[in-house]
Amino acid sequence: MFELLSFGPNGWGGQLLGGAAMTVAVSLSSFALGLVFGSLGASAKLSRNVVLNGLAEVYTTIVRGVPELLVIYLLFFGGGGIVMAIGRVFGYEGYIELNAFTVGVVSVGLISGAYSTEVIRGAVQAVPHGQIEAARACGMSRWLILRRILVPQTMRYALPGLGNVWQLTLKDTALISVTALAEIMRVAHVAAGSTRQPFLFYTTAAALYLVLTTVSTAAFERAERRANRGVRRA
Repeated sequence: MFELLSFGPNGWGGQLLGGAAMTVAVSLSSFALGLVFGSLGASAKLSRNVVLNGLAEVYTTIVRGVPELLVIYLLFFGGGGIVMAIGRVFGYEGYIELNAFTVGVVSVGLISGAYSTEVIRGAVQAVPHGQIEAARACGMSRWLILRRILVPQTMRYALPGLGNVWQLTLKDTALISVTALAEIMRVAHVAAGSTRQPFLFYTTAAALYLVLTTVSTAAFERAERRANRGVRRA
């Protein structure tokens, strides 16, 4: 067992750590992309524009309503065709192939963004409207209100929910093993098949995920404590 998990020529320790690094890279990229989608989606849902509101509603309903693996399959097998169709509109006739990392980040980012949309929307609505009215009474511009009141308060209310979205994003990266990207689950699957020791490697994969989620939980709890400094507790 120790030899199989070692960093020697017969061990899989290096590949497993490389898979963990890839998992973190995909998770961070997908979470950041999801925050962009979530911010845009929340803005659309809170706007009075019927078209934007409807588009955001369709986005969150579809992505949250279908299995995450199906979203990954649709983008993995159809993403290249969509990109080539867009390229033809601009006169490009060549072949475009999306790599596994790009497909994984966009897929998980779309999923993360759908959940982030609702978290951010709820956080914006939780900001007391009296603070916005007081800022307007003081003569603050819309940009100043956004920067000094709305965004800081929204982030404080959104942090617990975004922590849950991050954990979901981190675990969803296991699904992109179907694209052959060498993240934790893919490396564990290959190692289990090569050595015929599935229990050992899948248990190791579970341990790596637990380490990542535990560290993430501690980081978000620290961020929440920092964001709530000076806030009076009931």
